[in-house]
This record gives sequence, structure tokens and C-alpha cells, in this order.
Amino acid sequence: MNPIPHTAAGLRVVEARDADEHAANLTNWEQCYDQTTCGTFHGLLEEIQLPGMQVFRESTSQGMRQSCCVWPDAMWFGLPFSADITRINGRTAAPHSVLVRPGHQEFELVTPADYTIFGLVVRQDTLRSAAQALGFDVDWSRLQAAEILHPSAAALKQCLHTLSALLQPDHGVPADPAHAQTHALEALLPLLDTGVVDAGVRDSFSRRQRIVAAARDYLLAHHDQSVTVPDLCEQLHVSRRTLQYCFEDVLGMTPVQTLRILRLNGARRDLRGNPSATVRDVAADWNFWHFSQFASDYRKLFGYSPSATPRTGLH
Repeated sequence: MNPIPHTAAGLRVVEARDADEHAANLTNWEQCYDQTTCGTFHGLLEEIQLPGMQVFRESTSQGMRQSCCVWPDAMWFGLPFSADITRINGRTAAPHSVLVRPGHQEFELVTPADYTIFGLVVRQDTLRSAAQALGFDVDWSRLQAAEILHPSAAALKQCLHTLSALLQPDHGVPADPAHAQTHALEALLPLLDTGVVDAGVRDSFSRRQRIVAAARDYLLAHHDQSVTVPDLCEQLHVSRRTLQYCFEDVLGMTPVQTLRILRLNGARRDLRGNPSATVRDVAADWNFWHFSQFASDYRKLFGYSPSATPRTGLH
């Protein structure tokens, strides 16, 4: 993955009608989105690039499970603009929290329907230089390990106001992009200077995360087979009750719901990426043998039939 270009660009606005298409629109991110709620998908991305920073606002109409990774030597900060909770790596982030992850490390977000989040990706050297120049004392080691920050309400409100102004269609990037970047950093740094970092993840929660990740990996590796909840329990050496609790705690969904959503999203992804494949072949490859039920479930989740899936030839 290449670093974000160090040149200014104007406001970039991109709409998408497919979750994977939308995931690919965010510049220099590696992402994979699974839709989790039922209905037609609509995504909107508004993005600007500054000398050492990317600023964006992302809106999604449906619930998503997102696997994300930002460019190396950077830090990502997510500011949810929603009254509903967000899950980051399985941890629940209440409204008015700030999410944070270093670059080149994969992380998972679970977001609800009708969701908007502001995001900043900042080169680490840019962030450190700005903190030193502006007199902010940041605990960099704690920040690197953090997932959730709890800033003051005033600092968060000011930062959201600044980012929203930068992303206004009639505003765009000022003639001097360095000036715009300074404004953004001046709004961001108070969140890091005064924010309270959540305590580290408990060992018990880490175990639940590992169980969910192992279950998902097993399903995807055996997607052409009939994988059931008892199969997962046997493979992972856990009881059904434990598996249920792990999934509900980490993803907010049951194992049965998750298996179905992963398989339907996998089928959609293969239909989009393989124009020559038939719908029946893809359904069978994801272990959907009752074709009418597959078509019904697919339409319910994505808002269109399998045969109406755009065949782009791109994953």
C-alpha cells in the first residue's frame, strides 16, 4: 500500500450502491465490508487530501461489519456522528467517543444502519511535529495501544465543526492546503491531550475475540461445506452457550446470524467479481442448496435478486 500523496486535491465526493464498491472508494485503505442489515445499500464518501493528512466523512445506509487497514506510518482517528454505538475490535464505543488505530494494523468495525463517521488519517511524523509545535503533551505509547478515547465534549464538538467546515462542497480545500491541515490538527490534538484512554482489554474479552475470529476464519475456509454451530463448537472446543455469548458480546449478533450474513456477503462478492459464474454455481459454492430460499434471503438482505447483482469483474 502506498502512502497518501503529499499533494493537495479538491473535495472528492463518491457515491456507491454496493458495499464492496464503497469500501474501495476510500483512498489508500485496505477494506472489506459485509452488509449486516436488510435493504438496498447506499454509501457516500466525502474526502480531501492534505500534505500529511486525509480527512473524510463516510455515510452508510445499512449496518456493516468492516475489516479495515490504513496506510503505514499513520494514525487513524474516527469520530462517529451517530447516536448509536460502534464496535471496534468487538469493544463497544459509546456515542461521543473517538476511535483510534495505528496504520498497517487490521481492525474491525461493526456499525449500525444510517451511520456517519468523520475520519482523519495523519502521518505520525506530522502528528508528533504538530503536537510539539503547538505545546500538546501526548502519551504516544498509550495512544498507539488505544482503541477508544473519551475526550471532553467541548473539544469533540469543536473538532467535528472544523472537519465539517473543511468538507463543505462550497468550501473545499483552501488555496493553502498547509493552512487547512493546521486547522485540522489544532482541532484534533485537544482530543488526544485531554482525552481519557479506555483501560486495556481484559483477558476474558481477548479470549472471546479470538474465538469469534477463529470461527469466522473456519467458516470462510470451508464455505462450500455445511458448517453448523455444533461444528464450530467442536472445532473450537467450546460449548454452544460459550459460542453464543462470544458472538453476542463481540459482534452483537448470534452465531447463526453471523454464519448466514458471511455466506450471503461471500456469494455477493463472488457474483460481482466473476462475471462468467452462474448464480447457481456461486450459490452452491457457498453451500446454498435450496436455490429459492437463497434468492429470497439474498433479496431481503441486499434489496435486489442475485441475478440483478452488478457483475463488475472486480473484487
